[in-house]
Amino acid sequence: QVTLLESGGGLVQAAGALRLSCAASSSTLTTDAMAWFRQAPGSERELVAAITGNGRATNVADSGKGRFSISRDNVGNMVSLQMNSAKPEDTAMYYCTEARGWPARYWRTGEYTNWGQGTQVTVSS
Repeated sequence: QVTLLESGGGLVQAAGALRLSCAASSSTLTTDAMAWFRQAPGSERELVAAITGNGRATNVADSGKGRFSISRDNVGNMVSLQMNSAKPEDTAMYYCTEARGWPARYWRTGEYTNWGQGTQVTVSS
């Protein structure tokens, strides 16, 4: 199984920017979706953004539209999440994950089969 390792989290001031990266230990299939989820204390894990295997289509949750973007580099086995105009409510643990193909319910955690350990993002007001 491919190991996913997130990095790039940290403390950022509101309105600032942060770029999260997810490195895969080996090649992920270009048919497999990748996504970022986040989980704040006391809350359920929720989708942040997802991207198709070939990187040509993305979906960003309403909470991040206009601020977040997801991209992938299948040659370098990396998936990134660019976070701009950060808000305190973006504070959470951010997880990288992958799924076989493009899940019909791509916003559900159960559709994803492999998860990283997460990277903490804290946005100060």
